[in-house]
Amino acid sequence: MSAEPGERPARVVVADDQTVVREGIVMLLGLLPGVDVVGAAGDGEEAVRLVAELAPDVVLMDLRMPRCDGVEATRRIRSEHPGTQVVVLTTYADDASVFPALRAGARGYLTKDAGGDEIVRAVHGVLSGDAGLAPSIQRRLLERLSESASEPRPTGPPEPPDGLTTRETEVLVLIAEGLSNHQIASRLQVSTATVKTHINNLFAKTGLKDRAQAVRYAYGKGLVRPPGG
Repeated sequence: MSAEPGERPARVVVADDQTVVREGIVMLLGLLPGVDVVGAAGDGEEAVRLVAELAPDVVLMDLRMPRCDGVEATRRIRSEHPGTQVVVLTTYADDASVFPALRAGARGYLTKDAGGDEIVRAVHGVLSGDAGLAPSIQRRLLERLSESASEPRPTGPPEPPDGLTTRETEVLVLIAEGLSNHQIASRLQVSTATVKTHINNLFAKTGLKDRAQAVRYAYGKGLVRPPGG
């Protein structure tokens, strides 16, 4: 995905402790439209410092790094600099890596076999409010949510939680089902701008920060049932 005409490229910091990998990612992204690499960090501490100095739109974050690992760096960046999003770019796709990173506030999660175009799509996706998750990560997340939601639940439609309106609850359910903003707008026959307004309102009411948290929230509140449930 490239930037739309007149739209500035996404400003990106790359954080990876392996010099060859870090320089390779920087070089790869430099060949693609839609992104502008403004800095590169060799560990989590340096990533946090660069975010404070440069205020990038997105950090591409490795997880296993010295001094401050990617999860802690993500937590600090999302807490101290909420205007910067984090997309994890790592070798590891196991539960012990994926879920702590998402809980820390990462809005995207890719493995290092991702191509340049996929990385750019994830960067622009998280800036548009979508989750930049690799398909394998999204499947694993849904499997885990299904497992955690397998306990018997009361029958009948659940009441909207936390003061959500009926429409906000509908939008939340569609997010949990994996629909994009455009797909939700089409399903509900409203504009994309209206969908974004509903998402902003429900995030404010529930304290949610991103779509990954919204999916977990919807399952936890019984708004969505696991497949076959």
